[in-house]
Amino acid sequence: MPFAYHRTVHFPDTDAAGVVFFARYLSICHEAYEESLAAFGVPLGSFFADNGAVIPVSKSEASYLRPLVCGDLLRIEVAPRALSENSYAIDYVIWKKGAVEKRAAVVRTEHVCISSKTRERLVLPANLQAWVEAG
Repeated sequence: MPFAYHRTVHFPDTDAAGVVFFARYLSICHEAYEESLAAFGVPLGSFFADNGAVIPVSKSEASYLRPLVCGDLLRIEVAPRALSENSYAIDYVIWKKGAVEKRAAVVRTEHVCISSKTRERLVLPANLQAWVEAG
């Protein structure tokens, strides 16, 4: 079952037209990603520190299905899945909460584990692999 992160759209998330700026969807998803890792017990301080391995986003894509505005209540589903021994994808669904929840966006990011020194691919750390498998 996907992890669920709940959030309100804030004024800085929006553009001059009053809707969520397209790049903020990725930021909101990244917040949900971090919360999912923390809830699973992955220590964020060490995850984002340079301990010899880094896990950058290698690809992202998004489909914007309906506008979101300041004050909207959101539920973001986070569903990781393995792509290889050193990469994974995260599928997100952003739901606009209300009397009836409606899908507002579908986002996908792909991540690859590499050496911070050589940039060669590395096997995912055990705690991250466990998080992916649990997703």
